[in-house]
Formats: sequence, C-alpha cells, structure tokens
Amino acid sequence: MVSELVLVWRLILSVMLGGLIGLEREIALKPAGLRTHMLVCLAASLITILSLEAFPHADQARLSAYLVAGIGFIGGGTILKLSRDKVVGITTAASLLVTVAVGIAVGSGFYLAALITSLLSYVILRMGKVEKYIRKRF
Repeated sequence: MVSELVLVWRLILSVMLGGLIGLEREIALKPAGLRTHMLVCLAASLITILSLEAFPHADQARLSAYLVAGIGFIGGGTILKLSRDKVVGITTAASLLVTVAVGIAVGSGFYLAALITSLLSYVILRMGKVEKYIRKRF
C-alpha cells in the first residue's frame, strides 16, 4: 500500500503536469485549456491510483484502458469541422490523450516518464508557428 503522502504527491504532480500541457492550449486560446487539462490529468491519476491500490485483485489495466477510450469522447468534443476542407481541434484532442497518459504514468509512479512527456508535449504544442511556416513555404 502506498503511503498517503505519496498519494498526495501523485495528485499534486498530476495537476502540475496537466497544467503545463493545458497552459499552452490556454495561451493558444483553444477550447480545452488549463483547467480542462488539469482536471483530466488529475482524474486519470486518481483512477489509476484507485485501480492499483483499492482493487489489487482486479484487472488493474482495465480502468486505464477505459480512461484512454473515455477521453475520446471529450477529445471528440474539441474537434470541429468548419468547412469541407477545414477541421480544427485535432491537436487539442491529441493533447488531452497525452494528458490522460501523463495522469496514468503519475498515478502508477512513473514520474520521470510523466515529466519528460509533459515537457515534450509543451514543446511540440508550441511548434505551431513552425508548422505554419512550413505550410507557407512548401
């Protein structure tokens, strides 16, 4: 059994890492921003902790698998088809998926993987200007 201090640490860390990813989405004025990403990461972390600690004899991977499937519904809500050739929100949906993965990693105790994934996600999300430059150039 994990100590209560470790449980609190995992929940706080998940909020911080989810917030890092959500901060970029907030800066970019996307529909799912800071609070959404923080809440998604927190929920994923808590559900993972509960699946590992509260149900030790159950299939512990099942709840994490349902998290990944469930985030598709929230992510789907961020995707909009504006016209025949214009779809927006796919990157935000992908960032929510990554946020769930970060929450699962934190809840499982894989802190370094969660930290590196969050930092890489932030950098990748900030590459929007590079992407626009490439589209104009080529």
